[in-house]
Amino acid sequence: MPASEPDRVPGHRAARFPVVDPATGKTFDEAPDQQPDELDSVVDRARRAWHGWRADPAARTTALRVAADAVEAAGEDLARLLTREQGKPLTESYAEIARTAARLRYFADLAPRTRRITDGRPVDSEIRWRSLGPVAAIVPWNFPLQLAAAKFAPALAAGNTVILKPSPFTPLATRLLGSVLATVLPEDVLTVVTGREPLGARLASHPGIRHVTFTGSVPTGRTVAEAAAASLARVTLELGGNDAAVLLDDVEVDRIADRLFWAAFRNCGQVCMAVKRVYAPARLHAQVVEALAERARTVAVGPGLDPDTRLGPVNNAPQLARVEQITRRALADGARAAAGGHRPAGRGNFFAPTILTDVPPDSPVVTEEQFGPVLPVLPYRSLDEAVDAANGTGFGLGGSVWGTDLDRAEAVADRLECGTAWINHHAELSLAQPFAGVKDSGVGVAGGAWGLYGNLRPFVVHRPQEV
Repeated sequence: MPASEPDRVPGHRAARFPVVDPATGKTFDEAPDQQPDELDSVVDRARRAWHGWRADPAARTTALRVAADAVEAAGEDLARLLTREQGKPLTESYAEIARTAARLRYFADLAPRTRRITDGRPVDSEIRWRSLGPVAAIVPWNFPLQLAAAKFAPALAAGNTVILKPSPFTPLATRLLGSVLATVLPEDVLTVVTGREPLGARLASHPGIRHVTFTGSVPTGRTVAEAAAASLARVTLELGGNDAAVLLDDVEVDRIADRLFWAAFRNCGQVCMAVKRVYAPARLHAQVVEALAERARTVAVGPGLDPDTRLGPVNNAPQLARVEQITRRALADGARAAAGGHRPAGRGNFFAPTILTDVPPDSPVVTEEQFGPVLPVLPYRSLDEAVDAANGTGFGLGGSVWGTDLDRAEAVADRLECGTAWINHHAELSLAQPFAGVKDSGVGVAGGAWGLYGNLRPFVVHRPQEV
């Protein structure tokens, strides 16, 4: 598979680091711990591969379509390994593989448009598009393959080469994906590197990288931006979210409760654009809390490889500690757990699905991103109060409004300070739409044609109409 130099030297065994199964808390495999000084040769090979890859758009289209087929053919192996290292239910891993293949097909058929400018001068001006060069794609542990494809598919379609670094918590499925794609892509067009820090920081700051695309936390995103600034590389940052769901006073609670619950708890709440706060009218607040708590109490929690599991473990020990700490703080501040609120007995990184009520509005579980199976439900007395609260954090990734009067709900959604607003659903995206956050939730745009053009630069040619 594409890898760094030590993996290509016969007889050389690179340093390795353990990979933990979050369902058991035990190490089940290892991955190469590649070192920052190995990146020079990786980036150099990507730069040399770029010259051929950018030259033939038709060949790129064909290669990306074949790559999508290869991903689907390897779906079972990829899905099982993804569940083993990430923790999500196997059905969700299969869905992630499907979305990975779908992104490759979508961007394979997307091409930049040349544009001519007519402005009255005796000159024909034409805007063409050129690729950037080697792209660094740094991916988190919650959707390792799906988010990787969201970065490398548009970058490759635009004619760039890609160096892909997964989280050290989930390196194995990405390495397998890299080996699958290596069978259908030219050598060094897509390279997977794995390792612990400072590998990611060095990749972001490498002078041969022309675009850094990163998904992760706000603090790490700031660090990545600072590193990329050293070489003036372009950055696309998809950072944290603290999405609010605002329920209107005409909402039918029983009708929307399932959708609202899974909008918050899919992938054990480890979704950047999951619902992380619910604002309910005061007269409906108790009903909303109980409807969500009933689902939290009865949902099947367990290892992702168990076919009955609907909710898996938290991916890693540091994140589990964060979820536990932020929940304990809320309970200490006067919140009440209508469901969950604790770690269950037994092995693994499990945390009971938790619905919190009576939460102080300034509690960190409300103002920060908990990124786990914990959901505060807060009452409001006026709609202006709810909208102000929804907009009252430094985040601005997504938000949603729930009610039966769609025109009214849309008017409220238009007041939310976020990149995407949904009505009566949440966290559903089309491959064709832009995806971006405001405030601390991101810089740049991913998705659709915007994602393609984010990996290109304009090149203008002026030609006189007469000699």
